[in-house]
Amino acid sequence: MSTKWYLSGPMTGLPGNNLELFAAVARSMRDAGIDVVNPGEVKLAGAPTWLDFMRADLALLLGCDGIVMLPGWERSKGAPIEHDLARGLGFWVMEAN
Repeated sequence: MSTKWYLSGPMTGLPGNNLELFAAVARSMRDAGIDVVNPGEVKLAGAPTWLDFMRADLALLLGCDGIVMLPGWERSKGAPIEHDLARGLGFWVMEAN
């Protein structure tokens, strides 16, 4: 069975929404043959709100087996929600350096 990992970390209020870090970590994991879901790649139509993104992201998280917490996740509005859900569901939780 292949393990699928979800990336979680701060976005809102950071330069470029921190998408460069999300992309770099996703690329590194994929290069290593790891299946990863990068919420920074989610595109929603119209003028999506933070809640719209969270709904989409949580649906993606539920399809994964583990979560990788990116630096600064503790200071994010959404990442602690994702972390708590993943931990509560018994997913693997890993912190990226």
